[in-house]
Amino acid sequence: MKQAHATPRTAEELRQAIVDRHDSLSKRLQLIARYAIDHPHELALQTLAVIAKRSGAQPSAIVRFAKTFGFSGASEMQRLFRDSLLSSNATLGYNERVRTFITQTNGNRTRDAFALLSEFVEGSSLALQSLQQTVKPQDLERAIELVAGAQTVFVAGFRRSFPVSSYLAYSLQQGGKRTIFLDGVAGLSAHQIKSIHPDDLLLTVSYHPYAPETTQLAQAAAAANTPILAISDSPVSPIAKLSAQLLLVQEVDVRSFRSLSASLCLAQALAIGFVFQHPQGAAVAKGKRSRS
Repeated sequence: MKQAHATPRTAEELRQAIVDRHDSLSKRLQLIARYAIDHPHELALQTLAVIAKRSGAQPSAIVRFAKTFGFSGASEMQRLFRDSLLSSNATLGYNERVRTFITQTNGNRTRDAFALLSEFVEGSSLALQSLQQTVKPQDLERAIELVAGAQTVFVAGFRRSFPVSSYLAYSLQQGGKRTIFLDGVAGLSAHQIKSIHPDDLLLTVSYHPYAPETTQLAQAAAAANTPILAISDSPVSPIAKLSAQLLLVQEVDVRSFRSLSASLCLAQALAIGFVFQHPQGAAVAKGKRSRS
């Protein structure tokens, strides 16, 4: 017998329902779920044909998705998102600028190096602007307290996420926090995490299409009852669903290449925020360096 679910009454309730039920959806409906979470304003305003093209699903699948969550059809679900726009006009403007920017840069085939630099600067600026919308003050405070309360912070992030995770490992060590960087050298990441304990913290970074090594480490930490602090691009990413706290980052594509400007900015805020709020750790680290 299938469990009955109440029909969401607000966009936030629907967003939470999508996150909670994401894994139970079919692969096709998961495409729409991710689109609904990442692009709620477009889902509110665009036609089914446009939504289908951008999400990679058929219009009929969008209707089926809406009915899965208790709506009579897609238009009723879209109306829920449209209602939420009344209090988020600034965010809507940002999303429109990102869409326009991506369209313009992907259509521009210049090989001029300085023009490329300008495109990356503009894309990075847009991503940085979004950071204050995707990361709430309480999210960052909770993340800093998780770092401060951990006996040891294990840090992991592979492929495109590697620069962010390596910076976090370095800066937290400099800030006096006992830190272990799970670099996965020689394929030993699964062995490196075996010593993790419930009093520790796994700080992990991963973006779509999500490195399987990172997901496996998060699963190992969860099995050890170790809290996870995740930096990722979606609340339905594999590491986000296992995390005690998610810091959400949405970088902007520049000619199908994603920068890490916003991610590194967030990493700096997290690491330096820890040092500022817990200066005793930084003082210990400074003393050790002065004696060496």
